Amino acid sequence: MPTCPSNAVCRHPAHVLIKPAGPDCNLRCKYCFYLEKHALFVEEKSCRMTDDVLEHYIRSYIASQPTQEIEFAWQGGEPTLMGLPFYRRAVALQKHYGAGRTINNSLQTNGTLLTDEWCAFLAEEKFLVGLSIDGPEEIHNRYRVFKDGRGAFAQVDRAAKLMRKHGVEYNALTCVTRESAYEGKQIYRFLRDYGFEFMQFIPIVEREPDERSRELGLALASPPPTDAPSEPSPMMPFAVEALQYGQFLVDIFEEWVRRDVGKVFVNHFDCALGAWYGGNPSLCIYAKVCGSSLAIEHDGSIYACDHFVYPEFNRGNIMREDMAGLLSSNRQQAFGMSKWLDLPSCCRHCDYLHACHGGCLKHRSATSPEGEPGLNYLCPGYKLFFKHVDPYMKQMVELLREGRPAADIVNFLPRRELHSKAQAKRKRKKGRRK
Repeated sequence: MPTCPSNAVCRHPAHVLIKPAGPDCNLRCKYCFYLEKHALFVEEKSCRMTDDVLEHYIRSYIASQPTQEIEFAWQGGEPTLMGLPFYRRAVALQKHYGAGRTINNSLQTNGTLLTDEWCAFLAEEKFLVGLSIDGPEEIHNRYRVFKDGRGAFAQVDRAAKLMRKHGVEYNALTCVTRESAYEGKQIYRFLRDYGFEFMQFIPIVEREPDERSRELGLALASPPPTDAPSEPSPMMPFAVEALQYGQFLVDIFEEWVRRDVGKVFVNHFDCALGAWYGGNPSLCIYAKVCGSSLAIEHDGSIYACDHFVYPEFNRGNIMREDMAGLLSSNRQQAFGMSKWLDLPSCCRHCDYLHACHGGCLKHRSATSPEGEPGLNYLCPGYKLFFKHVDPYMKQMVELLREGRPAADIVNFLPRRELHSKAQAKRKRKKGRRK
């Protein structure tokens, strides 16, 4: 049992991604960044969270949080490998230690192991489920496959229908690869017509192994250092192209803004609207600083972020150390502040700093035009997207401040497009006169 029971409370709430089955998964998705983490747990017979770790985590995490509402986010690997009895125990422990506080659970899953019994439980306990689905069958099965190479779409389709049958609240988690970045409208229309009202689009940005990752036995590059320049290794073949990722978002936005505002919610569009309105981004990648979204592995080890599960980012173990101290340690605070402090100067003078804040630390492997390290690989794509949506966001903010719904933007589209065409025509004429 733990030797350091926690009574301390964090100054600020922390969000922790729980990996109860570690990197274990029943799929072999070709772009997965977490399967390789088995190399860090070679001495483990099984990557499974024990009942002792589970109970200590739930008790100490609830005690450490300063808020009335507590969030538990179960991820992997594939978290359903733990089996339904594990989550029944988890919910019972949450109710026991919650002391009247509101407990929310979310579960990210590939969906292939969900059954009627699973879905009845998820609905009863009000779990929010993030279902990994990359688009229609031919796109989904391109990378999301079982060990024998079979595509997983049929099982995901079955899972979505089961969740709909039982009334489970679920959304789409869609990875964007080099190929699928050219298929944005097809993917968006499929997800919308399938019935997904909430969509999250996740760019696949992975590089070939560097010296550090090879030392650890890993197949993908470790995150770039935040305090020194380094020569980035080449991108993996499936990694999304930076500029095309921006075009992917533009393609989807053009479809969304004409018919789906207020009916379909896309994470990047919601964040952009919030940024133009003057609020704090809800996605950590767009926040000014990070460090409040950590990860806990099956053995109780806390890491700075689930994209930074490497020995140098291990913050300690909850079975030996104080939970609140691990979540808000000086090292973790410095990690979070580096997102802002290490920005290249070109970012600080960028028109879209308020919307991007340099993006995810993991993706800062590029060099600025002035030769500074730490530029986000996706920067060209972000600029393309933010420039495109700028006039629409300004109009939607104006609508909201007038007490009108953002969906009224559709009434302004024809005049805006006529104005844009007139501007383009004037520019062409001016160019000819030169």
